[in-house]
Amino acid sequence: MEANILPSVKTQNEEIILSTKNASFFYHDKTAVKNVTLNIKKNKITSFIGPSGCGKSTLLRSFNRMNDLIPGASVEGDVYYKDQNLYKSSIDPVKIRQQVGMVFQKPNPFPKSIYENIAFGPKINQFQGNMDELVESCLMKAALWDEVKDKLNESAYALSGGQQQRLCIARALAVFPDVLLMDEPASALDPIATLRIEDLMNDLKEEYTIVVVTHNMQQASRVSDYTAFMSIDRDRIDERIGVLVEYDETIKIFTNPKNKETEDYITGRFG
Repeated sequence: MEANILPSVKTQNEEIILSTKNASFFYHDKTAVKNVTLNIKKNKITSFIGPSGCGKSTLLRSFNRMNDLIPGASVEGDVYYKDQNLYKSSIDPVKIRQQVGMVFQKPNPFPKSIYENIAFGPKINQFQGNMDELVESCLMKAALWDEVKDKLNESAYALSGGQQQRLCIARALAVFPDVLLMDEPASALDPIATLRIEDLMNDLKEEYTIVVVTHNMQQASRVSDYTAFMSIDRDRIDERIGVLVEYDETIKIFTNPKNKETEDYITGRFG
């Protein structure tokens, strides 16, 4: 299996793994998000926060071309994985999705056994190693091995919601990604399961870059190293066009934001 299909690039002595430059996103003739420029650093957790409808998930999905699956979706500007523009015609989105994995809002295990959920992707990619070891390794990384090691052949649907979400994370890890995109990964979970996911994210950033969309500002402040605050363009409020208002280290966003709109959202004055 290919390890990295695209070479890396360093900016100011820190490696940038995902970036956008003047990127705008459209659904048919409607602008969803306009003119976003940001750099996402390797082995960090970056959170996207902001009110509903501001384009957080659209921006997130652009990094592995999941928006391609939505009829009428299009992009202007540049979106990079390492130093390669993801939307060049020569780029294979299937390979990109191997390296930039996705975990969705609601757990979506396959209607298969726990073991086969993990093994499915590697089998498609003609993995030649020891499958048992790979399954165990991914389940251990997802902090799930001890809970399922004696029932690997049982249906994934028998797991709790929190366990199913960790299984989906393990499944994403099985194809050797660099990046995990997480779209509200704990919104459907109870507080205890949510804490497990947050702890897991902190463990995983030693090996992976994580980008997470969350409506939970406390979660963003707890788990992320960097935070991007997105909102609706105030000059075109009726059109509901998403914009990036501010992007900085999380501690600065939550304690000393530069933009008044960021401060108002963080303190609950709007949103």
